[in-house]
Amino acid sequence: MTTKQYTAEILQYIPVFYIIWSDDLLSASEINVVEKAIANDDSLNSADKKQLYKWLDVTNPPKDSLFKSWKQLITKSGIKLVEHETYPLTVLSQKITAHYFKDIDFNEQIKHIEINLGIQPNHYNHLFEVQIDVSKNLSQYDATKIDRILKGKHAEVIDQFRSVLKDPLFDWEIHRDKETFRDHVLNQVQFLADKGYGAMAYPKAYGGTDNMEGYATIFENMMYVDGSLTIKFGVQFGLFGGSIQKLGTKKHHDKYLTKTGKAELLGCFAMTETGHGSNVRGIKTTATYDKATETFIIHTPGKNDNKEYIGNALHSKMASVFAQLIVDGKNEGVHAILVPLRNEKHELLPGIRVEDNGYKLGLNGVDNGKIWFNQVSVPKVNLLNKYGTILANGSYYSEIKNPNKRFFTMLGTLVGGRICVARAGLGGAKFALTVAIKHALKRRQFNDSVKVQEDLLMDYPSHQLRLTPLVASAYVYHVTLDHMMALYCDDSQEDKRQVETQVAGLKSIITWYANDTIQECREACGGKGYLLENRIADLKGDVDIFTTFEGDNNVLLQLAAKGVLSDFKAEFNSAGFSSVLKILSSQLSDKLATINPLYTNKVDKDHLYNPKFHVHAFEHRTRRLTYTLAMRIRSYIKKGMPSYQAFLKVQTHLMKLGKAYSVELAYKSFIAHNTHLEDSAYKPLFEKLGTLYALNEIRNDASWYLEQGYLGSNKSKAIRQRVERLCTELRPHLNELVDGFGIPEHCLTAPIAN
Repeated sequence: MTTKQYTAEILQYIPVFYIIWSDDLLSASEINVVEKAIANDDSLNSADKKQLYKWLDVTNPPKDSLFKSWKQLITKSGIKLVEHETYPLTVLSQKITAHYFKDIDFNEQIKHIEINLGIQPNHYNHLFEVQIDVSKNLSQYDATKIDRILKGKHAEVIDQFRSVLKDPLFDWEIHRDKETFRDHVLNQVQFLADKGYGAMAYPKAYGGTDNMEGYATIFENMMYVDGSLTIKFGVQFGLFGGSIQKLGTKKHHDKYLTKTGKAELLGCFAMTETGHGSNVRGIKTTATYDKATETFIIHTPGKNDNKEYIGNALHSKMASVFAQLIVDGKNEGVHAILVPLRNEKHELLPGIRVEDNGYKLGLNGVDNGKIWFNQVSVPKVNLLNKYGTILANGSYYSEIKNPNKRFFTMLGTLVGGRICVARAGLGGAKFALTVAIKHALKRRQFNDSVKVQEDLLMDYPSHQLRLTPLVASAYVYHVTLDHMMALYCDDSQEDKRQVETQVAGLKSIITWYANDTIQECREACGGKGYLLENRIADLKGDVDIFTTFEGDNNVLLQLAAKGVLSDFKAEFNSAGFSSVLKILSSQLSDKLATINPLYTNKVDKDHLYNPKFHVHAFEHRTRRLTYTLAMRIRSYIKKGMPSYQAFLKVQTHLMKLGKAYSVELAYKSFIAHNTHLEDSAYKPLFEKLGTLYALNEIRNDASWYLEQGYLGSNKSKAIRQRVERLCTELRPHLNELVDGFGIPEHCLTAPIAN
């Protein structure tokens, strides 16, 4: 059979038909994909379409002789398969047809088949004796434009910061001596302070630019240099300086903030204690006010009441110490007080004891330590008194009368730190993904006895499924954290409790995601991922602790869930619990209608890819978990169980709700971003990333949805298949997507990524 028996329009479909029949990729459920493409192809006349439809008849598949003639046509053309084309099969078909006939346009319908049948080079490389040309053609997308979309309004700040990181001081090195490493990191922090980045979030009067949002974005970029730098920087300027800025008043700002921003005054944030961990309200350190001397006596009362894991403890001259404030014998709750630790010669002051925590799993460039206070006297003025103060007569006063509300208001002002930790974790995940994917786009493994070259790792569907959903999640979480920081910095919202609740949940799921991603990337790189030079090993150790500090993730998820239960309006305690249940009953009971059986097994692409379906699925899960949780708690309380014990009984339920709510919040933030994305060329790419994130999250929790009857087995299976297909659809764009993270070339030092 010769080309004369085909029109050019039919010939361009022959490579596609040869592949799908040879590898049996054309299942009965996917015939309609090809039929639809043929029907929509305006280049085909009726006779052409009739012939192509005939070749789709599963009851009468093409004969072996026809296969051989198709293969001869392709082989005789001498056309090379360009493996790195965005749509290699469509381009191959176009070039083969042009060889025998004339120039022919790129066929969008063949591209539609290639995408929707998930046809990858490793599906058909073995079918032809075709030389693989690994030259890289221009991609459909430009990574610099993707990076620009992610940077948004912070582009100037981020670009300038990335340029600063070119200084040789930030060149990555292997450090295994903690003292040397700590000194190096301190030099980096002081260098950034000299450039104005330490004070970035402070008011202009104190050397800053009042740009907290921009400050958060550079955390992600610092992770491309080193995790220890990121955390040391955050402790000095975010935690210590942030406590002065957010909890102090003008006198504190005037005296300390400028010096802190310049790193002339090094400080630490002494909140956590050995015996109480995340239970800040239960810390034991005391600050007892002495009216006669107008001083506070800071004291560590017991063996395990010392401050623990305090970053900057060895380098600091001052600590922002959180303690129980005792005035006239009454405990007024936790407050922050500035306590000098060392003199100008860096000698510890009387009553202060500091011990090095020693070597850790990671972040060994950060000087974590333990601190004890033995009857240390500090002046009254050192109380950070924005929310509670000592009057001239020696009595305590706060405009916030409710001690619970006062406590959460104080902690709420520091929620920005949780956003920054999440951003740092995200930066670590992005770096690991970039290394793993660039490695997989070069590394070949396994072949058959015919092929000359082995397959790229990235062309294996299993490899795509491992990494591509993680890339999609990185984009979703990037946009979400930008949104949350904007809300946090919005001064028109005086009550930050809702943002605090939201950030608590997001910090949890994002830092867990970061750890899971880095581990997956390590494994995806095989032994190369285990080498220190490729950076993933250090990232594993550095990011691991992000799930613990700035709030243990398990505790934070419960905080997020309690915020959902209380509708962000009522304090969640035993006294207010009944009113909370009434709110829940009225708001939720009428929203849990029985799901239509037709809906539970609706599997068409338009439905599964529709954001309305994703939002409905996430909202249903959150509402259902909220309602059943509330009913369980009410049942326990009706039986006479104290509310605290009731919460212990439903602790795992609380965490499930906290995670569900956080995923819903992240996805809604992303689709809101996409709605306002003006670049029409890139909007479909971002929408596809959002679809993959949503379907993958639903797939990961398929057991719950199946148990609840929200999904039928057919729909659950279809979602799994669509996740795999979306990974294939995004495969041609993975290099641009990781380049779109904007990791500077001078920071991407892993040999396997270059």
